[in-house]
Amino acid sequence: MDRKKQALAIIGLLKEEYPKAVCSLEYEKDYELLFATRLAAQCTDERVNQVTKELYKIYPTLQSFAEADISELENHIRSTGFFRVKARDIKATASILLEKFDGRVPDTMEQLLTLPGVGRKTANLILGDVYGKPAIVCDTHCIRITNLLGLADSKDPAKVESQLREILPPEESNDFCHRLVLHGRAVCVARRPKCDSCVLREHCDHYKSQSK
Repeated sequence: MDRKKQALAIIGLLKEEYPKAVCSLEYEKDYELLFATRLAAQCTDERVNQVTKELYKIYPTLQSFAEADISELENHIRSTGFFRVKARDIKATASILLEKFDGRVPDTMEQLLTLPGVGRKTANLILGDVYGKPAIVCDTHCIRITNLLGLADSKDPAKVESQLREILPPEESNDFCHRLVLHGRAVCVARRPKCDSCVLREHCDHYKSQSK
């Protein structure tokens, strides 16, 4: 089976296993997802959702973030870790969005990458979830699982993204990445993968090699 056919088979199985492919970060406004993603660096989504639930009440607008006292903002996000640099990036980003983008999160990779603390992973999440564009979010789950499956052969996020773009249908790519996160948390856990109960095992290079 070639890699494109393998990818299609895996997509179908993941759809059956995880019908709802949604981002686990909670948000209502476009910039809220952007800020939540920044807070999620080296932090769990669960913790971020707890923090942002109150954070977005304290700072209900982009203007309020731009005008925030930096030390107070730091205190509100302290539990997410690396709170000083995250607070600085969020405050700066709020100002940039207001000044350069009319208060909207931009919808191109090039523009998103100009924002403080935004890399390709975050940019792809915004493009896929906010704007519905084909996107591949290469987080740790995506990189690890696609390497095990044999769909990718690199630990470098940019290279994995490139490899996956060659074999994934564009309209499936965003949901595929969300489903990999769900699968990575439920079954293909990093230190204790449940290979024998994995619906993808027949299409997984790692499982086949272990079976031999």
